Parts: sequence; structure tokens; C-alpha cells
Amino acid sequence: MSDLDVREQLLQGTAPGEGLAIELVGDGDLVTADMSLSIGPAHPATHGVFRVVFEMDGERILRAKPVIGYMHRGFEKLAEYRDYRQIMALVNRHDWLSGFSNELGVALAVEQMLEMEVPERAQWIRMLMAEWNRILNHLMFIGSFALELGAITPMFYAFREREDIQHLMESATGGRLHFTYNQVGGVKIDLPRGFLAESARVSKLTRSRMPDYDDLVLGNEIFRGRTVDIGPLPTDVALSLGVTGPALHATGLAEDSRVTEPYLKYGDIDVEVPVGRNGDAYDRFAVLLGRIRVSLDIIDQIHDHMTSGPVNQKLPKMVKAPEGATYVRTENPLGQLGYWLESDGGRTPWRLKMRTPSFSNVQAIPYLVQGQLLPDAISILGSVFFVVGDIDR
Repeated sequence: MSDLDVREQLLQGTAPGEGLAIELVGDGDLVTADMSLSIGPAHPATHGVFRVVFEMDGERILRAKPVIGYMHRGFEKLAEYRDYRQIMALVNRHDWLSGFSNELGVALAVEQMLEMEVPERAQWIRMLMAEWNRILNHLMFIGSFALELGAITPMFYAFREREDIQHLMESATGGRLHFTYNQVGGVKIDLPRGFLAESARVSKLTRSRMPDYDDLVLGNEIFRGRTVDIGPLPTDVALSLGVTGPALHATGLAEDSRVTEPYLKYGDIDVEVPVGRNGDAYDRFAVLLGRIRVSLDIIDQIHDHMTSGPVNQKLPKMVKAPEGATYVRTENPLGQLGYWLESDGGRTPWRLKMRTPSFSNVQAIPYLVQGQLLPDAISILGSVFFVVGDIDR
């Protein structure tokens, strides 16, 4: 009997010694059977309940299958039973690290359908909050990624900055995660007195602390050993899988809707898109740090451009969008977020469809981990940067 025949019998469970994973045959060669290994559904390398099933050959990953749906809450269907103002409080929860940005996409879609012009000051305020929210998101992943690789100190550093920023945003919105600050026609309320001065102070303080992450993480030889050339993603593969955001930028492609299809006032300021070269786990982390610096630059520009005036449009008691459909995309912290909004002329959407960045980005996991060793799978999973609620929604 050939080694191949014995291997096939082992896989079918019919070989001598059924139930064993190995058997010595012929001249003593070791025949192995592939093993299925389940990572999850609860695992520290994810933000939420997520599962990946690996098919292993020893410690080498042959194939991987992400298993989703554990957190599915039906946001899209629930939106059909909320009016256009109520869904703001609904959508800021599917990616709980990007609440303000989630609200913004819906507000822009409804305003586009209503052909409503938002006051200039409200647009600048939206941009300011969106960039602070982007930094909040990235800090969480910077701290958690290092933690998943065994370094706890970066998480303490990240929460130090997050607390300063959350106090700042809470002073204007009243919320720390679920802001519900956007509304159709602008923002809920104007910035409190002294907010811009405090925003400038926090921006300067956060910028002064960024070298800490360069020294502690990027320059760490253990971190480099765990991430350099681990899980490389070519640009063409990323595009074919629908990958966007930091994972796409790490491949070298600077596709960012703030630049390629500007919304709000992004076309009036300078927006840089940091990119990597190899598309590996190291580049994905480095791009995340670069995006924080870019957001701080944008925030400083917004301070200089901020105008006075109203911050919202007066709305009727019941908002009804005209019959038709629209699609709006924005650059969320984790990538491109799109909202397809369709109206039948009533006060609730006939259809709301989300194109969330996390859902598309996890499609790259089977490609990234194929052929890699099991310990490297944690580095890869942590560097894809996804929120499970944003997948299952």
C-alpha cells in the first residue's frame, strides 16, 4: 500500500489504528492527517465574537474559513422601522469604535436625498469630530494589536490618549462611544465655549506622545520579528477582495474617499494618505500610526478654518425623503463605509444597505494566513483591524 493510499484511508477514518492522526508505513515514513483547529468563537485577537476554522498540516495553515454571524442584530432591517432621525442612534453601534463616523454617512445620505445644504460651520464641526473619532479608533487597535503579541504597555499608553480625547468629545456630544451628535441638516448643538482651545491643546499633547509608540512598538525587535513579512497582501488581491482602509493603504495604494471623492470640506484642506510597501502586518500597523498623525494635521487645519454661524437646519416635525435612492461613501477609520438608502416617499427608509469595511476586510483572512505558521495567525488577525459588530451588523 502506498503512502498516498494510507493517507487517504486515514482521512476517511478506515485505516488500521482508526482515530489516530499518524501511522508508520513502509520504510518508516511518518504519515500525518490534516487537523481542523477552531480559533474562537471567543478569542483575544478579535474585537467581539468571531471564529476562524484552520485546516492544519502540523503547525502550517493549509486553509482558513472565517465563521461569522454570532453577533448579527439586523441593523439594516431595523432601520426600515425607524424614521430618518431615529436611525442615527441605531447605526452608531455596528462599529462601536467609530460611532460618529457611522452617523455621518447616514446623515449625508438623507441630506443628499432631500437636496439639503448643511451650514458651513456644521460641516467643519463634523470633520473635526470625525477625525477625533478616527484617532480614538486607531489608538484602540494600536494598543490591542501590541497586547495580542504580548506587550501590555502600549495598551496603557493608548488609553491615556483615548481618555483625553473622549473627555473632549464628551464635552460637546454628551457621549463617550455612542455620540448621536449628527442629525439631518447638521449637528445637534453647537460646540461649547472653549472647545476649540481645548481641542488644540489635546492635539498638541497627542502629537508630542506619538514618538512613544515609534520607540516602544515599531522599533521593538520582537515586534518586528512577529510582523515583518508576515501576512503580506498584494494590491491586486486586496482590490479583488474589496479591502479598504489601512489594510489597503499598507499595500501601497492611496485610495481614500476624503481625497478621491471629497465630502464635507475635505476638498478645501490638505489630506495626506500614508501608505506602506509590502502590505504585511508591520506595514498595516505603521500605516495606522501614520493615519493618526494625518488626522492631527487635519484637526489643526480645521481649527484655522472654523467659521461662525448656525450648526443645523430647521426640520419639519416629520422628515420624509422623496421617492428614489442614493449611495454615499465615507472614509471610516477601518475603511470605506457605504450606505445605500432607498425611499418610497414615506417617513422611514424602504431599504437601508450598509457596505461596512470590516465585512470586506475579513475576506482577506483566508488569503493572508494560507501557508503561515499558527503563531503568525494571531499577528495577521490582529493586523486586519476589524470590529465584529461591523461584520455581522
